[in-house]
Amino acid sequence: MSSFKKFYQRCGKSFQSCACHTPATQSEAEEWPLMFFLAGACFVFGLFGLLSDFYWHEPSMTLGLYLLAYLTGGWKATGEAWDHLKKGELDIQFLMIAVAAGAASIGAWREGALLLFLFSASGAMEHFAMGRTKKAIGALFRGAPKTARVLHDGQEEQLPVEALMPGMRVLVTTGEQIPADLEIMKGESACDESNLTGEALPVKKTRGDLALSGTINLWGVLEGRVLRPASESSLQKIIRLIQEAQQLKAPSQRFTDRFGTGYTLLILTLCTIMFFVWWLLLHRPVFFSTPNVTSAFYRTMTLLVVASPCALVLSVPSAILSAIASGARQGILYRGGAAIETLAQVTVVALDKTGTITSGNLILSDFQCLHGDKNKLQEIAFNLARLSEHPLSRAIRRTAGSWNVSAYEVNNFETLLGLGVKATIDNTPYVMGSFRFIEQFSQHWNLSFLPTSSLHSHNTGSGAVVWIAGSDLLGRMIFTDEIRNEAAITLEKLHRDGLHTVMLTGDHHDAAAMTGEKVGIDEILSELSPAEKVTAIERLKQGGRCRVAMIGDGVNDAPSLAAADVGVAMGARGSDAALEQAEIVLMNDRIENFLLARMLSQQARTIIYQNITIALGTVIVMMTAAFLFPIPLTIGVAAHEGSTLLVVLNSLRLLRTKLSKAI
Repeated sequence: MSSFKKFYQRCGKSFQSCACHTPATQSEAEEWPLMFFLAGACFVFGLFGLLSDFYWHEPSMTLGLYLLAYLTGGWKATGEAWDHLKKGELDIQFLMIAVAAGAASIGAWREGALLLFLFSASGAMEHFAMGRTKKAIGALFRGAPKTARVLHDGQEEQLPVEALMPGMRVLVTTGEQIPADLEIMKGESACDESNLTGEALPVKKTRGDLALSGTINLWGVLEGRVLRPASESSLQKIIRLIQEAQQLKAPSQRFTDRFGTGYTLLILTLCTIMFFVWWLLLHRPVFFSTPNVTSAFYRTMTLLVVASPCALVLSVPSAILSAIASGARQGILYRGGAAIETLAQVTVVALDKTGTITSGNLILSDFQCLHGDKNKLQEIAFNLARLSEHPLSRAIRRTAGSWNVSAYEVNNFETLLGLGVKATIDNTPYVMGSFRFIEQFSQHWNLSFLPTSSLHSHNTGSGAVVWIAGSDLLGRMIFTDEIRNEAAITLEKLHRDGLHTVMLTGDHHDAAAMTGEKVGIDEILSELSPAEKVTAIERLKQGGRCRVAMIGDGVNDAPSLAAADVGVAMGARGSDAALEQAEIVLMNDRIENFLLARMLSQQARTIIYQNITIALGTVIVMMTAAFLFPIPLTIGVAAHEGSTLLVVLNSLRLLRTKLSKAI
């Protein structure tokens, strides 16, 4: 799966209550070696301080060693606490530094050093864990293309990728990366798309095919036309999706986000009150000359430690990040935590047919010229198809390589969702699409040669029919589309899990019924326009009683993807509209990965609840104990840091989730 630059670059906003434990940027995620070194130094100095205190009896040496332990263990936390204080914010590291300073003030150097060691070690561990999630999606940008070979008037010129514009012709030689999304105009090769889509096998590329930005040309020389600026390429689209994902919080994360400055102030106020209660009302001594768990100040320091909500603040984001990283590594892109939690609650799965249940790799099985010149009809079909990203248009472009046709200037090009395309070529209007679309122009053009309904109702099985018409031309192309081998397995697993499956398609009822019967789908809704698909989604939701996931890949699927509780787009080759509306993208174009996406979501939701239970349970139990009994600061420190580490390690279990476990 692709890696993504600036992955969760502003995580610090979500974790502001526990910022020292959470990497806000990639550079911070790479600080874990230094943090482990400082934590190790804190441990060593603290250990020698303990030995000096108990065995060597050198007070000056003991104090010096403990001071070094404080310096190394509290270096990073002190710096970040100061940064937050300058902004008027109080956070968890402020509480930890306050407790360590308080412990030192009453001579509890051992406890203070232990607190700082565990706090700095857990912070380093969490930075390391978050770094692992970034590493899972970090390879693509390290080798992203920087320049492109642009062909102009027979000359080759090196230009920055950012300068590429639609229509430019680009040459890509063996071993080079595709600099932008290209339509192959000349040459034949295969591309390694594993870094972008997760597809392990090379993908063949010939004239008319789409080559994705950032993929690698393996053996041939390709010449292609730039389809869109580099800033709008498939690679950049996915970058933007990931960057947006950081702002889409899961419902449970909104709960934990409440534990920020307000909670810190509440705890400081509560601890201050309890200090006076233990001192003035219960008549406990303020200090002892040596650390004593019964003193008011000592118990206040312990209460400060156990009340800190580090584990709670990390409970949701750590699970969400791990789920996103695990999915990204295996070809699944989540657009935020809300999508992860919602997918786990889905009870109905709606699927488009073409490109979802079927492979979408359509093959032109028959080209029929019903009126006019066949060669001209092929040229018109190619020129209308080359400006469209519909799967049928891509199939036409692939086939056009054997037609020996030329590219013409196309004007007034327009796509009508669910119907087809129309444009003007050589001052003559042409349309291409469904028979219903062609009929709309029959009276205007006086198409007396338009066939009867008996011809257009030809049963194409699981394929499709595309009509082409003009004032002097009429023809049709019949395409066949293979059913995905994994579609039946995926649907069977969904049925075993108790989910209801529905096919939503614009295809003829007979073709839809044949496909649905082969894969074993529960319900088939055919001959639907994009608007009718949205209506069907709303009906399936039953007024909010059912959660619906919609899986699709085309422009006409975008409205229904938006209408569903969770929209799932198929593949990096899916339309821009579908990718923009989807909350989840199956980058390797494999429908069975929906099972993995759903299992990851279910596991993440379970782990989130486990983490919240662990975090809240630890805080409640330890605070209750601290109120009722004088407990050692060491136990409070161990409970606080132990629950934090347990939450993070529990979340990292998601990185081990594999597709084989989902099927």
